[in-house]
Amino acid sequence: MTRDDIQTVHDDIAYMRALAVDGRRAPLLGGSILIAAGLLFGSASIAHYGIDSGIVDLPPVAYAWLWGAVFLAFIVALNVLQRRIGKLPGATSLANRAAGTAWMGVGLVIFTGSISMAIIGWKYDTAIPALLFPSLIFAVYGAGWAVSATVSGVKWQWALAIAAWIAAPALAFLAGEPTLWLAYAAGLFLFALLPGILLVRQQPSLVV
Repeated sequence: MTRDDIQTVHDDIAYMRALAVDGRRAPLLGGSILIAAGLLFGSASIAHYGIDSGIVDLPPVAYAWLWGAVFLAFIVALNVLQRRIGKLPGATSLANRAAGTAWMGVGLVIFTGSISMAIIGWKYDTAIPALLFPSLIFAVYGAGWAVSATVSGVKWQWALAIAAWIAAPALAFLAGEPTLWLAYAAGLFLFALLPGILLVRQQPSLVV
């Protein structure tokens, strides 16, 4: 290997290192999606509490209509927000692509897990599997924030990950009580809405 070849290798390594550094410096996007998730599902949890506690007099089928409507609303919002995020500077950075993939995985775990619990509940005619749902959400939220913190180097996201993992088993103690859904709503505001607002405030504008 000649001196020029060695220099070319060093230049290539320096270039890849610069790309990695730039990727880590790019602000994480997707905060608007977290805001939508926190607001929609957090509000639905409060409504669920209202039905479960008897404050709102509705038949049990109202739960299905409530969560089904909120899920569809979130899918619409997700499609709109993803298109907007894709136009922002830094959307294709390594950190944003890795974090985006991690949160997509979180969403798929939640979706497939909820379907599985619904099937088990229907098969055995029990609502017990649904009581695990809030704990499942926060367990995978913890994983999402852990990946996001790792690829971005933003340390406060590790605090969110740890707090979500603590909240997951803590919610299990409220299983079967209406207050479970108030606690779940509070967690959604803490682990999705508030950090989403912080991320949106840090993201670049479309106008340069």
